[in-house]
Amino acid sequence: MPRIPPDPNAASSAEPAADGVAAVERALAIVDAIASRTEPISLADLSRATGFYKSTLLRLIASLERGSLVVRRHDGRYALGPYAHRLGRAFDAAYRLTEIIEPLLRQCVDQGSESASFHVYHDARWRTCLLRIDSHHSTLDRIRVGDLLPLTRGAAGRLIHGYMNDAQAHATLGLSAVSMGERDPNCAAVASPVFGSSGEIVGAISLSGPKERFTPSAIETMTGQAKAAAQAATQALGGRWPG
Repeated sequence: MPRIPPDPNAASSAEPAADGVAAVERALAIVDAIASRTEPISLADLSRATGFYKSTLLRLIASLERGSLVVRRHDGRYALGPYAHRLGRAFDAAYRLTEIIEPLLRQCVDQGSESASFHVYHDARWRTCLLRIDSHHSTLDRIRVGDLLPLTRGAAGRLIHGYMNDAQAHATLGLSAVSMGERDPNCAAVASPVFGSSGEIVGAISLSGPKERFTPSAIETMTGQAKAAAQAATQALGGRWPG
């Protein structure tokens, strides 16, 4: 599955004193690598994922453990700590995203759509799959909660990138996007943007699956479903759906 590829230059720059901004960035990279896994991660795998030397990892992990962001299990592997869970709950409470959007994703799936996901901005290169409901079909695309996907490829990514960087995005992008084999040659998706109370894009609802099921009529139906869900989410978040 897609993960952030390690920086090829990271290993050579990992040993200098980890202080200031560099230390914070490296610590966050460690937390991100652990959060990207569905199971605890070993020190060796963490080194490969981040490109940092083990000595650098141990020094930074000690600080993360003191802050309860990371815990070392009895088997020597690392997992997110209780403070990470607290942050997640605080984020969820602040934006009410799960409460509002997950039922809308499930409704799309129950209406016979492909798998429904909600994607948000991660950084200048990536978006994050924040919520996901698998479809009832026997074959699915391989996307999971926490996956990092390209920001400029795929229907959801293009919408998030476009609305964050183009003041005229309503006119140039519209309220839906379709991608056919753009991110994965075997997969396709339709997506629609969700807006917050200040008119900013919060994320995008995506319906995705194997490309062969995306016939013109299926795309038309799912585009309507995605837009209806995105409109309902926007209004529930206090935003205004563009008329």
